[in-house]
Amino acid sequence: MSARTQAFFLERVPTPLGLMLVLSDEQQRLRAVDWEDFEPRMHLLLRRQYRGRQVELRDASRSSPARRALLDYFDGDVRAIDTLDVATGGTDFQREVWRALRGISGGQPISYGTLANRIARPAAVRAVGMANGANPIGIVVPCHRVVGADASLTGYGGGLHRKRWLLDHEQRWLENSCDSAV
Repeated sequence: MSARTQAFFLERVPTPLGLMLVLSDEQQRLRAVDWEDFEPRMHLLLRRQYRGRQVELRDASRSSPARRALLDYFDGDVRAIDTLDVATGGTDFQREVWRALRGISGGQPISYGTLANRIARPAAVRAVGMANGANPIGIVVPCHRVVGADASLTGYGGGLHRKRWLLDHEQRWLENSCDSAV
């Protein structure tokens, strides 16, 4: 493999929402999560993030920490994904937005404006939205937790039906964890 080639290991993971594509690197860092029916979009995002490099996908020979954490997430342990090691390409601004996304708690969605304020760029709401849409690591970098100013569901790369399901799943988890704490 040349220095201009970036290899990722691909796993196809069954979930309640369809087959999920999970890409990790040699260090077991998560690089991308997308849905099988949006695979062309995943490839486009990878090309944009790793400009000047050829991205090569190889079938994974073993189960990654990301796969196990995502399965736990879907089984109801929403926090299972919180500490996964991730690595992304993208611009400095995109990576800043993606880091901020990881600080959004499950079951507690926020608006694009609130996210812009969290990164101390209140006038950058549209740019935050664009970075959110370019996020290659859905669910783990939880772009689905960002909603419109009026709490309406806005775009999600995996489809609004999945965004709704993920938010409902996390809300049920939050309610159950609050009930058990009483």
